[in-house]
Amino acid sequence: MRVVIVTESFPPDVNGVAHTALQTARHLVRRGHEPLVVAPAVPASAPGTDADAPCPVVRVPSLPLPGYPQVRVALPSRRVAAAIAAHRADLVHLASPFVLGVRGMTAAARLGLPAVAVYQTDLAGYARTYMGAGEAAAWRRLRAVHRAADRTLAPSTAAARDLAAHGIGRTRLWGRGVDTERFRPALRDDALRRALAPDGATLVGYVGRLAPEKRVDLLAGVCRLPGVRLLVVGDGPSGPGLRSALPGAVFLGRRTGTELARIFASLDVFAHTGPYETFCQTVQEAMASGVPVVAPAAGGPLDLVAHRTTGLLVPPGDPEALRTAVASLAAAPELRAAYGRAGRAAVEGRTWEAIGDELIGHYREVLRERTAVAA
Repeated sequence: MRVVIVTESFPPDVNGVAHTALQTARHLVRRGHEPLVVAPAVPASAPGTDADAPCPVVRVPSLPLPGYPQVRVALPSRRVAAAIAAHRADLVHLASPFVLGVRGMTAAARLGLPAVAVYQTDLAGYARTYMGAGEAAAWRRLRAVHRAADRTLAPSTAAARDLAAHGIGRTRLWGRGVDTERFRPALRDDALRRALAPDGATLVGYVGRLAPEKRVDLLAGVCRLPGVRLLVVGDGPSGPGLRSALPGAVFLGRRTGTELARIFASLDVFAHTGPYETFCQTVQEAMASGVPVVAPAAGGPLDLVAHRTTGLLVPPGDPEALRTAVASLAAAPELRAAYGRAGRAAVEGRTWEAIGDELIGHYREVLRERTAVAA
């Protein structure tokens, strides 16, 4: 099968869309398919190159998003349609389509190709956060591209409900995988823990972008808990302000690979704060690492966290509830261990291989449906 993955983000970008697109391309290659990736161009100074990509990558000219230079927005270009045609694609995969993905959908329609659109980013929520408005316009654009696709894949039941509420049909669930070999409890590192908390404090960690929509500021109360040390892993435009808002927190910057996995496994509690997660990959990575989770009872975490079994769900945007939940786990090491074991068991079957095979199944169903209609 020849597949073109048109994605709004791809490594060296570090985010859920980029990571999922990379894992998808890798799995297609492993299964003997022929993917091509179309993605926004990155600055020449960015770390890493497409030489490490599992398949060819076509880059489309882009500009940094004003006020958030880590996010690149593709410019109008004929390269998308040309790349799809030159690859002789059987199917077009649209990863979190909004700008580049709309062009990919248009090109697929003109070429008579089926398209699978993967909903992954709560763009309406982001519009509300950054502009105080614009939600209706964001949903109009999302409706246009997803209604044109043969199938939309939603990462969680909450995301599927949002899509249905806004008039987007032909939706199926498709979750995300987690690397259970990389993220595992055995990587817990006592030397690292002593370095980060020489007084033996309970380590509570946040991992993710430091951006307004992530609401990392809600962790201010956690910083004031006695015997607790807050670790913040990641970077983004909110970084400078958060260093003032979270006194006593340790900011580790962006970490990846085995180093990130070692940090996850060395935590006592993982705390996520963002209310707009359609899935929330870092929650899965914490669970795979055997770490109990505190997360908002909204979006993707509702599917991932079994309340009082693998962690605790709290009302979104409630700093007191977040602080209380973290404090209750900090005071109960045996409960933390039980939640951690249950979390690891819950995700052990969610490998990228299994998730990738599910995706290929969706591709094949869409191709069969197209063939049946043509007949």
